[in-house]
Amino acid sequence: MNPPRWRLDGQLALVTGASRGIGLATVRELAQLGADVLMVARDEIHLELTRDELLEEMPTSRLLSFAADIGDHEQRLEVFDWIADLGTSISLLVNNVGMNTPRRALDYTEAEYRDILDTNLVGTFEMCRLAHAHLSEHASSAIVNVGSVSGVTSVRTGAAYGMSKAALHQLTRNLACEWAGDGIRVNAVAPWYIRTQRSEAVLADADYLEEVLERTPMGRIGEPEEVASAIAFLCLPASAYVTGECIAVDGGFLRYGF
Repeated sequence: MNPPRWRLDGQLALVTGASRGIGLATVRELAQLGADVLMVARDEIHLELTRDELLEEMPTSRLLSFAADIGDHEQRLEVFDWIADLGTSISLLVNNVGMNTPRRALDYTEAEYRDILDTNLVGTFEMCRLAHAHLSEHASSAIVNVGSVSGVTSVRTGAAYGMSKAALHQLTRNLACEWAGDGIRVNAVAPWYIRTQRSEAVLADADYLEEVLERTPMGRIGEPEEVASAIAFLCLPASAYVTGECIAVDGGFLRYGF
């Protein structure tokens, strides 16, 4: 019997950056669709508190957590050692973790821009490579990378962040072609401004917020749950013929530009 097209029962998902914002909303969305979820984030205390709150909200869900910095090579290996100790393999990977230090191109130190690239791009690439053996065990598995509209057009977030996300989009396309024969679909989402802790400070500037909204056809800031819904769709059996795509979750922003 084929699995329900709009359910994820029996799937095990790994979500990075899972304790806040888009990552947290994605954990909730996948769990509500029936998946078991492994939550990874750097701040162990906040991660455990978040997991406990989710379990109070969804007591029948299976949620496990592990504190790690995905930008660090050794800690990435520790994540997959932990999964091996669980005696299972993941069928879904959501690479959500990311960072930014907005600067003008000439103002970055080498350490600053390398840190952005190591987290946003190298860390994601390595997570995909480490997950491949797990994902290829399943008849149908999926990776979803969280990119950004800054990887498509200039949005004043800094060259380092923009080039990391543009490269992430291209990585998505390359892996989709290379790993299709292994039964692994690879897609991405590209959010515009989403109401998260990280965007709160910049959107508190009323003049800047007005400018953002003027360039957003839908005239509002997005919510984490709206990105999580797109991520979940790309994980579902219902999207089984979709790979190599990057779905903008942007209220129409990319039709305007900034």
